Amino acid sequence: MFGKLYLVATPIGNLEDITLRALKILKSVDLIAAEDTRHTLKLLNHFEITKPLISYYKQNEFTRSQQLVDKLKVGKNIALVSDAGTPGISDPGEQIVKIAIKEGIEIIPIPGACAFINSLIASGMDTKEFEFIGFLSAQKKERKNKLEEIKYDTRTLIFYEAPHKLETTLLDMLEILGDRNIVLAKELTKIHEEFIRGKISDILEKIKEIKGEFVLILEGSKTSKKLLELENLNQLSLEEQYEFYENKKMSKKEIIKQIAKNKNTNKNEIYQYFLKNKN
Repeated sequence: MFGKLYLVATPIGNLEDITLRALKILKSVDLIAAEDTRHTLKLLNHFEITKPLISYYKQNEFTRSQQLVDKLKVGKNIALVSDAGTPGISDPGEQIVKIAIKEGIEIIPIPGACAFINSLIASGMDTKEFEFIGFLSAQKKERKNKLEEIKYDTRTLIFYEAPHKLETTLLDMLEILGDRNIVLAKELTKIHEEFIRGKISDILEKIKEIKGEFVLILEGSKTSKKLLELENLNQLSLEEQYEFYENKKMSKKEIIKQIAKNKNTNKNEIYQYFLKNKN
């Protein structure tokens, strides 16, 4: 019988945030796979848990995943933990889950702390719809391309960022996304937990004083890409709009219907216009 793979969320700062269920699982498994065994050992020692540890971090994720799955296939129960928070969320975990699923191994998530969720609910930003981006690329071109890609996303946007890259990231956001409202959450669940709110330009003025790991909660665009396209299209003449949709291989009937929708008018009115002006 195959063993079970437990994805165990651990505290992101305050050790009291660990769940009773997480402690029970960590005490019962045969092996704990940890992003940093030294870090996890401190957690285990605090709760007087003694279990074998094996490293599972970004650089060895692919090879270690198969090794762990082999152990699961001979009946070993394994708990996967990251240094803090939920495995697989901007932390190692995705690869072993994919392989385990293919092998028919049962995967059991043990819920708990997640930095971006805690930051979002206390941010004051819209929580109905949001997009978690995680860490932006360290490469300038890739980072800016990603920001351009999400420029007109109307949902609340959530990022992780390291302290040494924070200023650069905020400058890029200001340039590409504009001076939006933003919340910086730092040192979550710790003694110096803080939420810094304001415009991006305001935060940049304080950046020299800020230290620690961050979650960035950014308000979404006021204008969606679809609305922007519609505004641009409505600045074109009816003939130019017709040509635009014709190039998209739309039929005459579809084009007239779409233009009428854009103009918020009756499609017969658009049809009559082109009937009179077809030459």
